[in-house]
Amino acid sequence: MNRLLFVVLLALPFKVDAQITAREYAQRREQMAARLPDQSVLVVLGAREPAQDYLEFNQNPGMMYLTGIAEPDAALVMVKASGQTSATLFVLPRDPAAETWTGTRLGAEGATKLTGLPARLRSALPQVLDSLASTKSAFFVVGDLSQNPSEGALTVDDQFVGAFKSKHPEARVTVANETLEQLRGKKSPAELALIKKAVDITVEAQKEAIKAVRPDKNEYEIEALIEYVFRRSGSERPSFATIVGSGPNSTTLHYNADDRQMQPGEVVVMDIGASYEGYAADVTRTVPTSGTFSAEQRQVYQIVRDAQAAAERQAKPGKSAQLMTDSATALIAAGLTHLGLIESPDATVDLAVGGGSTRQLPQYMLYYMHGLGHGIGLEVHDPDQFYFTGTIAEGSAFTIEPGIYVRPNLLETLPDTPRNRALIAKIRPAVERYKSIGVRIEDDYIITDKGVEWISRAPREISEIEALMRRPSF
Repeated sequence: MNRLLFVVLLALPFKVDAQITAREYAQRREQMAARLPDQSVLVVLGAREPAQDYLEFNQNPGMMYLTGIAEPDAALVMVKASGQTSATLFVLPRDPAAETWTGTRLGAEGATKLTGLPARLRSALPQVLDSLASTKSAFFVVGDLSQNPSEGALTVDDQFVGAFKSKHPEARVTVANETLEQLRGKKSPAELALIKKAVDITVEAQKEAIKAVRPDKNEYEIEALIEYVFRRSGSERPSFATIVGSGPNSTTLHYNADDRQMQPGEVVVMDIGASYEGYAADVTRTVPTSGTFSAEQRQVYQIVRDAQAAAERQAKPGKSAQLMTDSATALIAAGLTHLGLIESPDATVDLAVGGGSTRQLPQYMLYYMHGLGHGIGLEVHDPDQFYFTGTIAEGSAFTIEPGIYVRPNLLETLPDTPRNRALIAKIRPAVERYKSIGVRIEDDYIITDKGVEWISRAPREISEIEALMRRPSF
């Protein structure tokens, strides 16, 4: 192929035919209504307009899931009475002065045209809720709501609900976020297609980043390349803050300063995800800055990869999700024992729990302190149905991401107890040998009627990564 033509084709954005249809949004609202009692009102609060109009706006997942409306300050009210459900949207008005700064708004007419729902202006919402309060209906609210609003700062939605309850103290108001999350846990075919497209874009960015990693690069150069590929490929934004952590930064789980010069002989963890039509990907690769893994890096990497493979073998429809975690953890604990980083797979360590007290936890948690994975969807940490059922099933979309992180200051963080002093004496040589090696391998999976599908097919075996790093960066 002509090289110029290849570059032009590479620059074309990814396209996907799957879209969430108006009928699917209606079905979601019907499913949500079915979970509510008769004589009830559901209020879904969308994300508020940013305090400054030059800040980026992202819609709350609840509003996005039930309506597809991506504008700020929107709300949805559903009324269920005598077995019948009605729904009304509330949106900001058309306003030429405001639209000069932030772009065209739908307005009530546009919102109805887009969704098929009757729509009113947002300013009418308080009056409508006051009227509904007089019907003695039970109120259910979805939004950015604190679990314990009395214990911390109140969100704007907390304040809105609080004002309503103060005005109508007799009203019964229940947070319904978890009810909606149970619905969101099972992804439709259209949602799975959008997730796959987000993952495809992310995999392309991972490949370009792997080829570009060199000891003379700064972390932010790789970050910039990754996010360039995202936008070039049709992603609207990263689905979370891009993580490019080299050397000691590879051992910090959510490091995202991305501002360190890479050095020869290190590893770099690249935990990245594109958002496509609101749906998130999350893919992590760990690569050697010099293009070849050292003996120590290979040992740690292979343990993590074997743990991931063990979890993958347990990822089957109808099986317990806990089996994935148990299998991966067993491999990691055995591997850490083999490296001399812990005493045995079931050995414990004294860790501080606050107030000067300690408790015993497994030693492997010194190096592997996070969960095996999480759901993906409208949020990068999205609810999955096995959160509620414990069982993997069709419609699931999730990650598997074991890791090992040998923090350079690990031994300094342990409480000074007799047990820990003995442990430190035993493992210090191994910690010194493997320090500043952080390895995480994260992939995305979906469950369809055909079974489990690994959808994030970026190189992940040691030989594949080293081979890709020998290729020139575009």
